[in-house]
Amino acid sequence: MASEELRTSFSDLVVGSSSQTDSQIDSSGDPLSQGGVQITCFTEDLHDVILHFQIIRFSKQIYAWVGCNTAKFGHLYAAATTRPGNGVSVTSVLGGTSDNTGSGMARRLVLKTGLNIVLACNIPKDSPILEAAAERKLIEKLRGLGYARPKAGEANTFTAQ
Repeated sequence: MASEELRTSFSDLVVGSSSQTDSQIDSSGDPLSQGGVQITCFTEDLHDVILHFQIIRFSKQIYAWVGCNTAKFGHLYAAATTRPGNGVSVTSVLGGTSDNTGSGMARRLVLKTGLNIVLACNIPKDSPILEAAAERKLIEKLRGLGYARPKAGEANTFTAQ
């Protein structure tokens, strides 16, 4: 297939979604409880570095990607609460080890959201200030979307269970 045909095919591509009716949403009013997915993408300029973020919210977990200056995937971590004692376990799924940049962020995201987290991160490991700023922006966005537990003293608008 010629590149011109491919460009034409992509321009003709239409992404459709079925609209939900009131009967498809449960009594809590949360379309995510029915298996829906919400995708949020944004870019921030922090400390003269462009950070790209993507958040995909499933019913009981969040996938987040943080890219530093490029769209490179980076290391992939999975984190979840463990019983007894509600500790948090983190594992490296792709690349890196558990002490690389991103594993600590994944652990803290579980504690702040109460959900399982899959985090892809390509922030340089020698930039703890950049990692902290990226985590702060990500948590700020998660709170704004209603995915993270509110800070003490804030109104309870947390929707995940």
